[in-house]
Amino acid sequence: MYLQNLQQDEIFVPSEMKSLKSLTQMESRRGLENAIISNGKIVNVVSNSYGHIPNQLFFKKAEEMLTDAQLNFHKRTISKNDRSFITDFIIDDKSQFTVKNDKDLILPMLRFKNSYDGSEKTSGHFGFYREVCSNGLHVSQAEIEFSIKHSKNNTHLIMPRLNNLFDKFLDNEFYTITKKFDKMKKFKIIDTQEFVKAILDKTKLFRYECSDKNSDPSKKSREVIEILNYEALLLNEEPNLWLGYNAFNSVLHNVLKKSFGQQERLDKKLFDEVYAMA
Repeated sequence: MYLQNLQQDEIFVPSEMKSLKSLTQMESRRGLENAIISNGKIVNVVSNSYGHIPNQLFFKKAEEMLTDAQLNFHKRTISKNDRSFITDFIIDDKSQFTVKNDKDLILPMLRFKNSYDGSEKTSGHFGFYREVCSNGLHVSQAEIEFSIKHSKNNTHLIMPRLNNLFDKFLDNEFYTITKKFDKMKKFKIIDTQEFVKAILDKTKLFRYECSDKNSDPSKKSREVIEILNYEALLLNEEPNLWLGYNAFNSVLHNVLKKSFGQQERLDKKLFDEVYAMA
């Protein structure tokens, strides 16, 4: 169901690099000569030596990699204020994995990032897609290396062959990390509120309590607890560390205002802290 209803933001928005002098009729200091304009808004100021890499070039090159590797995939695109962008390619083939429950499907995922405001490195890495909550999990360490030239007169990408990279990921990291998912699934959570409080004490992701004077769970804390309990009911199993991690992951991606890079770093921190309880 989720694979047919993936987020599809417009990421191929008009973008260009123009000199600040032509826009303002004023001189600018060295190193800040040009503006990056995305969908009619100035989102960055860069030097004369900078080469703008438009989404049309980067993401279409990335998609060609998957097509050339003959991988079946579903695509999800996300834009944050026409400034930073991702395309997730969710690989829908024999590599799928279930976490001790036929309804809890995990698929390998490739995420490519680009930004016009300098907030994200133009990059690609492997991760996981969990169908139950339709989130991208970023606990994978494997990145895709390619060379990018941002020089003004020579902006181009040299992309690697994906076949060997993907096979290596499946052979090593995909099956190694999914064993950890299984281990987390075996550890039951007796008190969901105490679990959420303990993880927040360690990660400082947000505050557990409503305030200094009110020790009740905050709105975000209640949302984690509700997602955890709902997924346990949906999958017909008791709350466990795997579901607990994913409840936090859902709030991290859908509620907290974080950049793509911050989401990935916090996701890994959450995973490590929850896995340490197993």
